Amino acid sequence: MTTGLLLAVDGGNSKTDVAVLRTDGTILGRARGGGFRPQAVGVDAAMDVLAALRAEAMASAGVADDVEVDGITAFLAGADLPYEIKALREAVGARRWAVTQRVDNDSYAVLRAGASRPWGVGVVCGTGINCVGVAPDGRTTGFAALGRISGDWGGGIDVGTSALWHAARAEDGRGPRTALRAAVIDHFAFPAVADVTAALHKGDLPAIRLSELCPAVFAARDEGDEIATELIERLAAEIARMAVTVLCRLQLATSPDPEVVLGGSVLAAGHKDLLDDVERRLTEAVPGVRAVVCADPPLLGAALAALDLHPQADSEAEDRLRAGFRGNGRS
Repeated sequence: MTTGLLLAVDGGNSKTDVAVLRTDGTILGRARGGGFRPQAVGVDAAMDVLAALRAEAMASAGVADDVEVDGITAFLAGADLPYEIKALREAVGARRWAVTQRVDNDSYAVLRAGASRPWGVGVVCGTGINCVGVAPDGRTTGFAALGRISGDWGGGIDVGTSALWHAARAEDGRGPRTALRAAVIDHFAFPAVADVTAALHKGDLPAIRLSELCPAVFAARDEGDEIATELIERLAAEIARMAVTVLCRLQLATSPDPEVVLGGSVLAAGHKDLLDDVERRLTEAVPGVRAVVCADPPLLGAALAALDLHPQADSEAEDRLRAGFRGNGRS
């Protein structure tokens, strides 16, 4: 016996969103809480956060907590390497929340939210950067996305770290002048770039805050700063290179009208020059590719993927679900 109910989870590092919906695309209840961080607190503790939010969402939907729904899609931070994905799939399965399940990296949520179909390529560029792809036959691929140790560069923290690098060299004479020196000093309200470096070294300034410099790099680029321009061009090149690599891995480069979804805070901010540069690089490598900027919430992608698991969902379910999220006004 089926319940006609589905669960969708977007478990990010900073926040976790859960939705209960019907297979016709109607949203019944939602809940939001703290980040899903298994690499920091352990899988069990992270699952406890998710369990509490699931219970809250079920209560919001007027559904008893012990009901096993038809399916759950959980796109989770920390599902990067194969053993991590396996552990999280087993942890979700052990809770017996749903008859069927899909558990995968949270980048897939952005891809599904922005794509016009259940397959394509998605690049997420926010604090960090990642790229994933799904083929029409269900094959998936992506990157480890562990930062520099896995060959990654991009996202707010890398752009900000590079801005600080150039600012420090401009201040001590090893590098050319750049507006990024003043930008670093002004943003962190220190007398000199060297003081910012010292604060980072001592731990008084968390390294994650370097991502806050990303908007200043775009502003300096808009004013014609050469160093800032080079950084944004490098970012565009990395985004396009990741997407083209995944398109080729999945043999999507020769498919009709392949889509590349661009999401995350940096790409969704709508920097026209960056987006134009990315699109130019994509079309030069893969003629006919279509770049789509996704501003919809990742939870929508998880909910759409939950519908994908269940063929009994009616043909209008996706439209109803998208309309429900946009009408809700909650990001």
